[in-house]
Amino acid sequence: MKVSMFHYMPYRDIPDDFYQKYDSCWVDVPWSKLGDAQKVHQDYNWSLDELLHAAKLGIDGVCCNEHHQNIYGMMSNPNLTGAILAKMTQELDVAIVQIGSTLTSAPPIRLAEEYAMLDCISGGRLVAGMPLGAGQDVPLSYGIPPIDMRRRYREAHDLITKAWQAKEPFAFNGQFFQYPIVNPWPRPVQQPTPPIWIPGTASMSTWDMAIDNDYCYCYFTYYGLFRAEPAVDAFWDRVVKRGKEPNPFRLGMNLPVFVADTDAEAERLYGRHIENFFRNYQHFPGHYSALPGYQDYHSMMKTLTGGVAGMSARNEINLKTMTYRDFVEKDFVFAGSAETVRQKLVSVIKRFRTGNLMTLLHMATMPHDVTLYNIETFCKKVLPGLRGIWEDEWENRWWPERLRGSKTVANQGYTGT
Repeated sequence: MKVSMFHYMPYRDIPDDFYQKYDSCWVDVPWSKLGDAQKVHQDYNWSLDELLHAAKLGIDGVCCNEHHQNIYGMMSNPNLTGAILAKMTQELDVAIVQIGSTLTSAPPIRLAEEYAMLDCISGGRLVAGMPLGAGQDVPLSYGIPPIDMRRRYREAHDLITKAWQAKEPFAFNGQFFQYPIVNPWPRPVQQPTPPIWIPGTASMSTWDMAIDNDYCYCYFTYYGLFRAEPAVDAFWDRVVKRGKEPNPFRLGMNLPVFVADTDAEAERLYGRHIENFFRNYQHFPGHYSALPGYQDYHSMMKTLTGGVAGMSARNEINLKTMTYRDFVEKDFVFAGSAETVRQKLVSVIKRFRTGNLMTLLHMATMPHDVTLYNIETFCKKVLPGLRGIWEDEWENRWWPERLRGSKTVANQGYTGT
């Protein structure tokens, strides 16, 4: 089992009634009314320190991601963050998990070079995430027509993977990208490519791309396990139908996790911030992320008919009226004592057959000291109980080779089996 820490680097200082005063947390948030560059300076450095803290406590990977023009996640170039972490963790056996650079919003040859730089700086510890990109990020923030996104994405993917492996310079003349000479320096340490992960929210074409190329598919949702269940089950059905082995390390999942000494203490420490996340940081109109042309046809039909969870989940759930206990009981988040959280996570990991868990250990307005406490409590009291899952049954081909061995964590305060 490989467990990473995911971080969105959000803007932490917003009013509790943000959703009542503003239309969206994405794209059109007024910097002139809410933004403060000194607070951003603090948020960035707190976030980096939090990821480094997890790395020092034995987490397997630290995750970076790309978003634009919002308070939800201010990592506009995850490779800047990844470069800092790659250098700061030179003495630690931790993967630099880029989930990642959006292939549709930047020149692919530049992404090929930046990922290669990260792999070289880290000494072969890169996981190369290749996301399509959210509707708020690519069409609205970068002006890419939604109908072009998937073709543009595939073309960028083909160029990047070829550039990493080509023995000689070559010309590339695609529909969206044209380069007279492709000959990137450097090339990744990991050959022929670093492990490639593709994040998604239940698009069938994304499943097929991950399965057919033997990549790790990473399922992202904040709308409860009842929404994840049909999507993940359908993914595994598709794996089998396409003749691939149901190796758990083929699937990653992102889960919010909050641990304290007792269930009551978890509610006291994290409750307000979890409610804030779902009320304010998930506050945006559905059409911002589901623009016409964004979904492929088959996924759209599945969404409309209820076959696979999609954006319809947001429309059926009133996040504004739900409380901390609702989010815990409905498995939107995993919060409570170490034993409570460990038992729930083990159940989810086995039920969904996931070998790569990405834990969101910071959320919304959580202060720095509370986040450090959550990270430390998780790493010392929960993480050891997840280590052995799948260890002797399957090979993890989707992790940097030099980091694939068993990893031990200080067993401080852990009494589980």
